[in-house]
Amino acid sequence: ASTVLAVAAGTGCAIGCWRISRRSTELIRALMLLPIIIPSIVYAIGLYRYFARLDLLDSFAGVIIAHGVTGIPYVVITVSTALAAFDPRLEQAARGMGASLGQTLRWVILPRIAPGIVSGAIFAFIHSWDELVIVLFIASRDVFTLPRRIWDGINENLDPAMAAVAVLLILFTLLLLLADRALRRRPEGG
Repeated sequence: ASTVLAVAAGTGCAIGCWRISRRSTELIRALMLLPIIIPSIVYAIGLYRYFARLDLLDSFAGVIIAHGVTGIPYVVITVSTALAAFDPRLEQAARGMGASLGQTLRWVILPRIAPGIVSGAIFAFIHSWDELVIVLFIASRDVFTLPRRIWDGINENLDPAMAAVAVLLILFTLLLLLADRALRRRPEGG
């Protein structure tokens, strides 16, 4: 769920900044990168104070929002990179042929930047999948993610099953990164 949130917000932000293309949009892009620039512990403490007022502590919704926000920078970076290689004449041609802005976005822009969106989704998912610090701060004993279970398994009873799960987690992350690499090496239009 956090990946879906990150992809929707990050793609929207990247496309909006690309369409507006002003000096102020560079500031917006820089602000979108803050969740990966700020150390996780500082971000988690800030979230704790903010989420306490919003009654989002100890909830799956809070974890999803926190992980979604920290995944946005990965999507913004990859989608902005894909948009930098996008030929704006394709959009102009679609608009000149009578396509609405929504149709142009859906049939021209999104298919051309899909590899960037998928790459951003993979990186946002990996980040959410591996994030522990934020969950330790904002979630109670009732809200568990896989890294939290591994952490508790290591701290409480050094279960060998946790070591096996950690190895599988590393292999799964490696497979996602290899899939991203294969996606980026795929020729355009194929």
